[in-house]
Amino acid sequence: MKSKKRIVLAYSGGLDTSIILKWLQENYNAEVICYTADIGQEINRKKIINNAKKFGVKKIIIKDLKNLFVKDYVFPMIRGNAIYEGVYLLGTSIARPLIAKDQIRVAKKFKAYAVSHGATGKGNDQVRFELGYYYFGPKIKVVAPWRIWKLKSRSDLINYAKKHKIPIPKDKKGAPPFSVDDNLFHTSTEGKILENPKNSAPEFIFQRTTSPEKAPNKPTFISINFKNGDPVGINGKKLNPENILTKLNFIAGKNGIGRVDLVENRFLGIKSRGVYETPGGTLLIHAHRAIESVTLDKETMHKKDLIMPRYAELIYNGYWYSKERFKLQKIIDQKITKSNAYSMKKVSFEENKTFNKSNVERFINYHKKKLRY
Repeated sequence: MKSKKRIVLAYSGGLDTSIILKWLQENYNAEVICYTADIGQEINRKKIINNAKKFGVKKIIIKDLKNLFVKDYVFPMIRGNAIYEGVYLLGTSIARPLIAKDQIRVAKKFKAYAVSHGATGKGNDQVRFELGYYYFGPKIKVVAPWRIWKLKSRSDLINYAKKHKIPIPKDKKGAPPFSVDDNLFHTSTEGKILENPKNSAPEFIFQRTTSPEKAPNKPTFISINFKNGDPVGINGKKLNPENILTKLNFIAGKNGIGRVDLVENRFLGIKSRGVYETPGGTLLIHAHRAIESVTLDKETMHKKDLIMPRYAELIYNGYWYSKERFKLQKIIDQKITKSNAYSMKKVSFEENKTFNKSNVERFINYHKKKLRY
């Protein structure tokens, strides 16, 4: 007997991907393999396994990628000081390339002919997933349900779930949930009342940060230890990347650090509103920038500042595996021979001979002439 074809589904065990699982089974003569990448999101392994088994799934794979995610994806991005449109630290964007890569690994291992994801037809994630799929498995077919099925809205999904007895989660107000994405680096919340920019984000949506009003009145002092541009420990204690970010998330979160509420420009041309929490990441990017302010010379710092918007945009658009991103990463990671470009003697208000003030007049006169160019 000829075995069924196989599809590897990026599966969370939640509403959307449970609906997709059932829909794939109804519309494709294929065995569905459920794949979950554990990148630090709130995860219930028992629930994922049980939900998949309810639909007769035999192969359920949950892969722990947390340390790899922070070390090989978050940290390189921090080294580039990547911020999209002035405020967004790219927490969702940076997770998709790793998930796509490992999902293709699973597809190749089980000789699957296709992969599938739960990204909506209007969002950025479909692009990010599929560029990653193409880079590692160009011959593997992609099934994107949101672009091809007849379920056109969240209401249609709810009705489909009810029809097939798929559990519908409720948020803290007893209504169908916001669209939430989380990983070790951040949490994003979208949809519902947030779609109207006039509405303030309700406090109950925040999951990992205390409101500034309720944060401690006393300051918290910590030292983040860096080596070659990457964090290696906290307060002198060496930790692995996963544990560094976990600890910083806790410290920053309880101090009300890391909230962002913005309307952003999606890659597909739509403007959308997202509320993001990136507590540990906010500490890391500010700490890294502070180190560079002391160690990098002016030309190198400004060169990095010049390329950063493009670097951030490439990540946002799903171009993590592009030649251009690799090229910019090499520029970002180039070794700097001078460990300290800051001179207390030169900057001191006390008179000293380390700075020749007689050259200043010539410097000003030169730039006066440039005004006329």
